[in-house]
Amino acid sequence: MTDGDAGHRLAGGSRLARGLRRGAPVPAQLTVLSGPPGVGKGTVAARLKERCPWIWQSVSVTTRLRRPGETEGQEYFFATKDQFQQMVADGELLEWAENYGNLYGTPRAPVLQRLDKGLPALLELDVKGALQVRAAVPGALLVFLAPPTWEELVRRLTGRGTESPEVISRRLEAARYELAAESEFDITLVNTSVEDVCDQLVSLMLAQEPNGQTGNDCNPDPEGTRWQRLRP
Repeated sequence: MTDGDAGHRLAGGSRLARGLRRGAPVPAQLTVLSGPPGVGKGTVAARLKERCPWIWQSVSVTTRLRRPGETEGQEYFFATKDQFQQMVADGELLEWAENYGNLYGTPRAPVLQRLDKGLPALLELDVKGALQVRAAVPGALLVFLAPPTWEELVRRLTGRGTESPEVISRRLEAARYELAAESEFDITLVNTSVEDVCDQLVSLMLAQEPNGQTGNDCNPDPEGTRWQRLRP
């Protein structure tokens, strides 16, 4: 892991790397944001939703119990284990995985409906889910969100003070596994700043949908300086 000020790393030989060497981003309407636990992908996705509500984000289905304040269809769609397994059997999920005893998955139909209209979509997933999407939608752009250093990731995971040592140990083990999969992704964004990562993701989405709607806080110039900083 390297230090960097909201830096970027490109997977050698990837679709995006080839496009950037030609001097232009490669269109890919489906973008997947992934990375190890504790890296802040949920925070980035939530901030991006506030800044750029025109960027559609999928809502996952889960078997975990609904927490106080959560709304069906907003944070998650909630299902029983039997209902979830039926969705898997019927091919209704684009990807799914079990995490810490609960099942999580991405409903296929809403994503495909968005793509059929030629509109961009963003999925926030763990690494296993992201690689499943790569198999199901080969043209998807996979973005890996990395911490500045391993030590910083450990600090983020252990500094919450809300989890047992056993849970922290499992998360650190998962983080090691998922960091090792970075080379499977098209591009890496280093999360030293949530705002900078959001800017970079907006540039990616705008490159995919040049005529898409933007808000005042969305970067309208995907050919500008942020793309110039994305080098092999």
